[in-house]
Amino acid sequence: MKIVVVGGVAAGMSAAARARRLDEKAEIIVLERGPYVSFANCGLPYFVGGEITDPTALSIQTPQSLASSLRLDVRPNHEVVGVDLVKKQVSVRTPVGSTTIDYDALVLAPGAQAVIPPIEGMDSPRVSTLRTVDDARGIRDRVTSGARRAVVLGGGFIGIEAAEALLRAGADVSLVEAAPRILMPIELELTGLAVAELRRLGAHLYVGTGAARVEPGVDVDTVVLNDGRTLEADLIVVAVGVSPETEVFENAGISCLSGAIIVDEHGQTNDPHVWAAGDATASRDGVTGALRPVALAGPANRAGRQLADAILRPDRARKIPSVLGTSIVRIGRLTVAITGANRAALDAAKIVYHTIHAHPSHHASYFPGAEQMHFVVHFEPVTGRLLGAQGVGKAGVDKRIDVLATAIRASMAISDLIDLDLAYSPPYGSAKDPINMLGMLGENVLTGQLKLWQATEAPALVSSGDALILDVRSAEEFARGHLPGAVNIAHTTLRDRLDEVEHAAAGRPVKVMCAAGLRSYIAHRILVSAGFDSSSLSGGILTLAAVLSAQGQESLLGAGSN
Repeated sequence: MKIVVVGGVAAGMSAAARARRLDEKAEIIVLERGPYVSFANCGLPYFVGGEITDPTALSIQTPQSLASSLRLDVRPNHEVVGVDLVKKQVSVRTPVGSTTIDYDALVLAPGAQAVIPPIEGMDSPRVSTLRTVDDARGIRDRVTSGARRAVVLGGGFIGIEAAEALLRAGADVSLVEAAPRILMPIELELTGLAVAELRRLGAHLYVGTGAARVEPGVDVDTVVLNDGRTLEADLIVVAVGVSPETEVFENAGISCLSGAIIVDEHGQTNDPHVWAAGDATASRDGVTGALRPVALAGPANRAGRQLADAILRPDRARKIPSVLGTSIVRIGRLTVAITGANRAALDAAKIVYHTIHAHPSHHASYFPGAEQMHFVVHFEPVTGRLLGAQGVGKAGVDKRIDVLATAIRASMAISDLIDLDLAYSPPYGSAKDPINMLGMLGENVLTGQLKLWQATEAPALVSSGDALILDVRSAEEFARGHLPGAVNIAHTTLRDRLDEVEHAAAGRPVKVMCAAGLRSYIAHRILVSAGFDSSSLSGGILTLAAVLSAQGQESLLGAGSN
């Protein structure tokens, strides 16, 4: 069998390597448009920032090493410019001219290209993307040669990584994001933590406005924003997103959806001799069922391997799973991670869900060095099936998100988290791990033991007066900041002061709140037992302060938030 793979790096090289291990006799040709056939593109920002010092470390394999170990015919600087599905033939532009190559099986893994905004000045030599080794080398060279004013266009995961890397390298960084906030997949109540850490690192944020144009200059470029503000730049990094590189294949007759190649559960396209995997394909969302491209290395590598099985051992091939989009990014001392669906995706899919918030320590709170984490978790109201989770914190977030990603993949319910037997020792966790605690909190909601109200409801509650807001923190905490009109009765004295609550409520529902949610839960149970219509603020004032800050309503809490 003759297998031709279009595109190296993640999906393509995984498919080629697996194909060789399955069939020693197959002829396997890998065609890569660029000069690098297997490089760590996820490591590029860390080379820019100076943590990876040797650029050759980014090249995982070379054509020579792949030929020696796997007998792969890897051809860099070979661009596929056409496909004839009837003749089963690809047209290739090479350094020495054009040629055609026949195939029995064709694997498409062309990846995605950086989106360049259609604005004036993008052809300036100071403008760069961060997609290739050459991009990273060029940016690093500029920084080490004295470039100090950097503008990053795009506040998504790649833009944040680029900004953090440039800050680490000593540059003065301005981050520009046209959307209402950075890291749009992250929920509103968590993005403020990322904003605060970027500002602590020294970044200047311009959110809610994009770049109108770039004005090239002799010594410096000027980025003109849509709101009229200007930023001088020695270096401009474009990280506004990526799009699948599929035009050649779509023109040949391969079915695509918004530019992404449509494949079945084994990676096969509408042509029986053509398969595809990686950033250029449309993946099925594991929670909402939506089809969308997912530009992540993990799913691409795994899909490439499974695709090779489908070609060479179809009777034993495992299905390529739907994707959860599990992602993580470092921002200085902070970790931001996500898995599954967020509110926007759930709302778009018309999926009903509960949301809970928690702010646990990453290990036993009495052990030195405990760091607070912040979680948002969504789950179905009836079955409790986990739908999505996000976490932010200085330590411990990565392993909890991985557990939650595994739980979502296994179709577990929120209450199943209670029973997970997780490693415990004071330096690593708690006897009731934060994951277990999320399960307990979620089960309380499912069973009606706990009724929640959400931070987004606060402004309307304050203005309408339709409910009594009962703050059960201490008097000292209350004095540092509270919602207007709130009544302060500490949870430890509540049982003896229920008559005051009844008088203040005057028949209205009682909205209970505290700092993080535990004390208000205790108060809620006291109130419910006494016959009140009560609910507890999810995540407490820690969540409320974050939401109000993101909405520009910080003043609603007065002088403080805890």
